[in-house]
Amino acid sequence: MPSPATSREPASVHRLPNALPEHPDNPGVPFDAEPVAAVRVNLSAVERRAATLPGRRTVKKAWQAAWLVRAIECIDLTTLSGDDTEGRVRRLCAKARHPLRDDIKEALGLGGRRLTVGAVCVYHRFVATAKAELEGSGIPVAAVSTGFPAGLSPLETRLREVEASVADGADEIDIVITREHVLRGDWKALYDEVRAFKHACGPAHMKTILGTGDLKTLRNVGKASMVAMMAGSDFIKTSTGKEGVNATIPVALVMLRAIRAYREMTGHVVGFKPAGGISTAKDVMTYEFLMKEELGNAWLQPGLFRIGASSLLADIERQLEHFVTGRYASFDRHGIA
Repeated sequence: MPSPATSREPASVHRLPNALPEHPDNPGVPFDAEPVAAVRVNLSAVERRAATLPGRRTVKKAWQAAWLVRAIECIDLTTLSGDDTEGRVRRLCAKARHPLRDDIKEALGLGGRRLTVGAVCVYHRFVATAKAELEGSGIPVAAVSTGFPAGLSPLETRLREVEASVADGADEIDIVITREHVLRGDWKALYDEVRAFKHACGPAHMKTILGTGDLKTLRNVGKASMVAMMAGSDFIKTSTGKEGVNATIPVALVMLRAIRAYREMTGHVVGFKPAGGISTAKDVMTYEFLMKEELGNAWLQPGLFRIGASSLLADIERQLEHFVTGRYASFDRHGIA
């Protein structure tokens, strides 16, 4: 199969022209108010870019299939419901190991290729269960933490929750910020909070959820992104999936520009994770196209790009089966859990 590209000749995302690390390990930098104050957002330009991107970037047939296979590899397969059970988490982990039916893989020419999702994301309660189910697979376990989704528990409680998830085997921690710090413009408080979470994560990679739907303005999104990265976030993530508004293309564009600015300023690489409301193959390809245009092919790998999703995988499977057979299957042929 060709590698994902939108030009006439395929450009493989397996070759990293900028020699980026397989996984980001951002040590952070001392707090500096100047680059935070310098963040500017041209709202009309952002909205225009977001509106025109889906129409300008379309791919069909084998190219579309290649983009969708790459999307599978970047999914954080997630279950974050109040009625989660160990059985559901085990089924999710089985799907994470085998996200695409063998007959579809064979038809796509991927029969000999290892294909898994990027990670499995669960509440702390199920970290040990997921870790046991995924043993030997190489699939990381991500735990949502720090009083997810509101992030309003006492700081010490949130720090202990991070440490407990790491002790149970979590490879990645998705933390949530106190949105009040952003709304008040208290950037040093936000920096100190995220820095404390970074220390508590120890060897685990840290994804910082900004809860962008609660931050009111795109300028706040840009400033919060910069502060989170200065404090040591290995990824910045749009949403918990529980806000009224979750991932959007305008928000993603602002965050990706912040990642680029931070790298130019410090040399450190930070990953990106849109989450919440990304449920169709068409949706996810738009985010992939934006990643390619803003950060390049080098970021289109699971170590630097993740998609927080639960129902997305079923639609991707349906689209790939349609590519192979010419027919759309019902969703129950591609159940997750």
